[in-house]
Amino acid sequence: MNTRGIYTLLFVLFLVIGIPLSLHGEKLPTNQERPLALDLQALALIFSGQETMHFSVSWSGGVKIGDLVLSLTRNQTGKEMVIKARITTDHGMFHLLYPVNDTFTTLVHRPWMLPSRYEVSQREGSRKVQRLTLYDQKKGEVKYRKHQDELTSYPVAGPVYNEFSAFFITRVLRLEPDNPQFVPAFVDKKRHRVAVKVLGKEKRETMFGIKNTIKVMPEMNFKGLYNKDGATVFWLTDDSCRIPVEIRSKILIGSLVAKLVEYSNPACRAGL
Repeated sequence: MNTRGIYTLLFVLFLVIGIPLSLHGEKLPTNQERPLALDLQALALIFSGQETMHFSVSWSGGVKIGDLVLSLTRNQTGKEMVIKARITTDHGMFHLLYPVNDTFTTLVHRPWMLPSRYEVSQREGSRKVQRLTLYDQKKGEVKYRKHQDELTSYPVAGPVYNEFSAFFITRVLRLEPDNPQFVPAFVDKKRHRVAVKVLGKEKRETMFGIKNTIKVMPEMNFKGLYNKDGATVFWLTDDSCRIPVEIRSKILIGSLVAKLVEYSNPACRAGL
């Protein structure tokens, strides 16, 4: 198994879920796309600026191959928030064959939590990669560079989320069965609209015990950064904290499973 396996799951987890929104009567400019309402209680809890999540990533729910740690914090201005993700393989045969130590940092702005800056530092085996993406949401432009190359500009017809800002903003949306939503995401050098379907509600064993969850499946019609070999589903707690407790992504052989093993958010403590 190679590093594409981990990223297949992580890419689907984060990229597929940013959506145009409405809040207190305001509308995010969406190029005439229909905005959706936010759950204001979920917004206050999730974007309290003190959340940390740790996922254990395994192959077919058995052999562990890595870890993902996500955090959402406020920066010093209070108007911006920082989403940081770290992906590592620090044990086992996979780490010996192909060690991974990647850090992803996204700066997002209120009220829509749209990204303005996205930095990637990847160390995979003997390979080191630095990436920078800048988002001008008002102008409709995304600029990208790898290492110290010149920035390349791409026009976008409306606001766009990246993988990590999309993941966090999705949790505050009103997810409803039989009402698929369409997600604006910048992928493969252009803006895509990704259908996200709610498959229903299930009781599921989690680190918090048996919880009611919302089962969600995205449908992607593009390749993206990493190969996707099959369907992916994930489960969010059916409460105002919308905690992602499990993600499953089918691959060529078996599946990748990410399970939440540690969680911290003082704003959500009372409901857990």
